[in-house]
Amino acid sequence: MDVYWQIEISCPAPFTDILIAELAAAGFDSFAENDHGFTTYSREHPDQTALASILAKYDAQADISHTISRLKNRNWNAEWEKSYQPVVVDERCIVRASFHPPAPEYPIDIIINPRMSFGTGHHATTWLMLRSQLAIDHHNKRVLDAGCGTGILCVMAGKLGADEIIGFDIDKDVVDNARENLIINQVAADIQAGTLDTLNIAGPFDIILANINKNVLLHDLPGYARLLADDGHLVLSGFYDNDLADLQTEAGRHGLHLQHSQTKDDWAVAVFKPASSER
Repeated sequence: MDVYWQIEISCPAPFTDILIAELAAAGFDSFAENDHGFTTYSREHPDQTALASILAKYDAQADISHTISRLKNRNWNAEWEKSYQPVVVDERCIVRASFHPPAPEYPIDIIINPRMSFGTGHHATTWLMLRSQLAIDHHNKRVLDAGCGTGILCVMAGKLGADEIIGFDIDKDVVDNARENLIINQVAADIQAGTLDTLNIAGPFDIILANINKNVLLHDLPGYARLLADDGHLVLSGFYDNDLADLQTEAGRHGLHLQHSQTKDDWAVAVFKPASSER
């Protein structure tokens, strides 16, 4: 008899991404977001000590609760499929899983099977990144995706006509997942395991995409500026709206000018260009 463990996390929307990242680093997997937070399913008994320790870090900042249930005769893939609904971006793009039927009414069709990776379009930051890409000419451009996750932004770049796409992520399992999704979508890209500091990536890039978190973005901004073409676009997300000023200040130190920004559910996306190109 199959036994699965279901962990229900109830939390405010801005904490979903943070907690999923923390729990994934602690060995939890198979995350499915919902209206109240997210759920994870596992065949292994969850490490309750690690779970409690992670959730306790945010007790003072938000109302977070969890329940753990033991399920019999339950297939977590079926549960995930029920909770994973297609996402539409500006009526021009649909992001769906392979088990969803095609939707030809949308010009851009992206298929993402996420496994343990981040990036299905459901989270505000991924949606904002995809929307920003729709507004940028990718045709015959060279694109870098820093922290590629599922590879969803690489797929979008390919669908928008990019000539060369390079993506990287620190987690090898995530890299494998991104490569699978690129094959499903028939998009060619070079996906590497590592970081901006460890990989030998040569610029310039016409478009650099980075949906990570504030601290990594601040650390990597000098590298992004070095790799960005003179008239290129740097698109950043993974941070809260009230963190934009810090990123804008650091970007300015490296010759990057904020072109515009957008917000969704307290998260933000910002598009920068070299200050010299604005003259």
